[in-house]
Formats: sequence, C-alpha cells, structure tokens
Amino acid sequence: MFADFVLASLHHVLVFTLLAILATEFVLVRPGLPTETLLRVIRLDAVYGAISVAVITIGVARVIWGIKGWEAYVYNVWFWHKIGAFLIVGLLSIAPTIRFMRWRRSVASDPGYAVSDAEIRAVRRFIHAEAGIFLLIPVFAAVMARYGA
Repeated sequence: MFADFVLASLHHVLVFTLLAILATEFVLVRPGLPTETLLRVIRLDAVYGAISVAVITIGVARVIWGIKGWEAYVYNVWFWHKIGAFLIVGLLSIAPTIRFMRWRRSVASDPGYAVSDAEIRAVRRFIHAEAGIFLLIPVFAAVMARYGA
C-alpha cells in the first residue's frame, strides 16, 4: 500500500511539474524572444521531455504494481482517453522541440541570431494546442477515478 502511495504521489508531482513547464514555455515564447530567454526555454524543453518519460515510467509502474491492479486501468475507457490525450500532447511537443534544437544551433553559430516572429507564432500555436489538450488529462483522470469502466 505504501508503494502505491509513493507511486501516485510521484506521478501527480511529475504531472504538475510538466504543466508548470508548459505554462512557462507558454509565457516565455513570444515575438522578440531574447537569446538568453531562448536558451532558458531550450533547457526547460529538455527537462519537459525527461519528465514526460518519468511520468510514463511511473504511470506504467502504477498500472503494474498499484493497489487497484492492472484490470482497473486497461478496461477503463477514461484511462485510454487520458493516455490518448497524453500521447497527443507528446506528439504536439515534437514540432516545438525540433524548432528549439534548430534555434540552439543557429545561436551557437551566430550569437546575434534572432528568431523570426513568424517562427515564434508557429511554435506558439503548437504550445497553445498542447496546453489545451493537456487540460483534458486531469479531467479524464477525475472521471476515471470516479466512474470506472
């Protein structure tokens, strides 16, 4: 029972950390993005990816070793909605990450590099979509916990 508590607590803390990082990217990625802020966003995005992997790992551990048992999850339609939303957020995060990596290379080769406003707007559309879908995850989790299959 203690292991379930630890896994659940870690899972929730990591998910809230993901949301905080996404919100930070949402605020920082704006037209006129200074190089210093760009480099901070790139580091944050790397942490976002690492924490996403940790969320998946802890989530799988909860399904396997959690007190509810794997059947409580795999036969629950809301669990799959939650997983689907997480997957969509992950897929949406690929485009900004690729852009961030390009921008990092551009700054490395030209310290005066400035990201165009058009590129910033394109990345912001993905971040907005990620945030919108991300908000569905706790909703699906709440429905999953209350109404089961």
